[in-house]
Amino acid sequence: MGFTLVALPLVLGLLYSANQVNQLSKQGASAIFSVAELINTNQKINNTLKKMERYASQYFVLQEIELIDKYFVEQRALLESTEELSQYNDTQIKQLTAQFSEAIHQVHQDIVKPETALPTTDNQVTSTSLEGLQKEFKQLINISEQLNTRSNELINQQAQAIKNSTAQVSHTLLKSLFIIPISLFIAGFFIILITKPLKQLTLKIQQLQQGNFQQDYDLKEEPSLGFIEIKEINDALNRMIGRLHALELQKSSFIRHISHELKTPLAAIREGTELMYDNSVGSLNSDQQEVTKIIRNSTTRLQRLIEELLNFNIVLDSTSLQDKETINFPEIVEQVLSERTLDIKRKGLTIAKKFPNVTIESNAKQLNVIIDNLLSNAIKYSPEYGVITLTGEVGENQLVFSVTDEGTGIKMDQQDKVFDAFYQGTPAKDYNIKSSGLGLTIVKELLMRLNGNITLASRTKKPSGTTMKICLKSMVNGEQK
Repeated sequence: MGFTLVALPLVLGLLYSANQVNQLSKQGASAIFSVAELINTNQKINNTLKKMERYASQYFVLQEIELIDKYFVEQRALLESTEELSQYNDTQIKQLTAQFSEAIHQVHQDIVKPETALPTTDNQVTSTSLEGLQKEFKQLINISEQLNTRSNELINQQAQAIKNSTAQVSHTLLKSLFIIPISLFIAGFFIILITKPLKQLTLKIQQLQQGNFQQDYDLKEEPSLGFIEIKEINDALNRMIGRLHALELQKSSFIRHISHELKTPLAAIREGTELMYDNSVGSLNSDQQEVTKIIRNSTTRLQRLIEELLNFNIVLDSTSLQDKETINFPEIVEQVLSERTLDIKRKGLTIAKKFPNVTIESNAKQLNVIIDNLLSNAIKYSPEYGVITLTGEVGENQLVFSVTDEGTGIKMDQQDKVFDAFYQGTPAKDYNIKSSGLGLTIVKELLMRLNGNITLASRTKKPSGTTMKICLKSMVNGEQK
């Protein structure tokens, strides 16, 4: 309907303009033909009248039958041309041609005997003097000139009529150009009418991308947006959201339960292993001590994997992403640092902090996981007695937080892969616990849902190191919310 209403004025305008141009073309062709015919007839009359006068004068002097025969031939031709001219639809032309025909007959009567129609014998004589004959032909020439004058006037009228018609058609075509803005207005109206619900569906899909499965917008609430096709898309999207939400809850529930079920026996195993490793239940020989160390490291790794699996479950759990609160960012960082105190002391690391005291509106649970994973990676790849730098700055309506270590850096061919799930790059030196490869994937997914992003910069040449930079666009206290 929209395309029809947009195209209809243009089509109608085009057809109307084509009809006007066609009529102008026909009028011009008719006028040109009529003018050409009028000019040709006048020329024939003038030429024939001259010949007729010459033959009549010569016959009047010489009295030769051949001359009068030629005169009669020219007379008939002159009468035929006059008859053709009298067919022209003009009152004055008709009157002049009638006078012209009458004058021609009068000359004929004056040349021949009244009782003779055509000269056929030698005893034919004239009934007028040469002077009277020339006077009558002068009258014919005078009427002929009046016919020429009137013909020229008619030609000028035809030319003026064509000029007026051309101006009128041109004016009509210019007026028809107003159809273009009208069509553009109709097109714009339908574009707005169609794109408005599409933008709402796009927003709905973006919210779905961020894990919001609680939305259920019905386009029927707005009759102006009630296109059947868009309603069908909306209904299909609602059904898909419901199905995805159900699957999301099932996955989250499964991972949560299986992780807790695994942690319970693991805690007992790790506690027993620690007792054996510390010789709390008796002394162990060197082989037993080595086996206990392997079990102890394996249980530590398994516990870390389960913790990362629980963190990954936070990404899958869409319901936990909807709870936003006002958070003091430095407090979140200090909380993460306190949880990693033992790991930091074990390697003798120094933490350099420089960030503003700013509050943000975000999800504390996910933000804690993000910073913990970044700090964990920095600790993992930092050399002993190295420095980890935590910096933050506010600018362009966002908070930029960076974690920089002094490790060996990430190779260029690995930098695009570190955010892929289960990807494990070059292992850290003197780090026996194997990573699951989910840490940075979790960070990237959570930042995407929190309307943020992450970038990295790494150097493999000395001074080597890696900087992980995150941007959060949810500032409070006069900044962007």
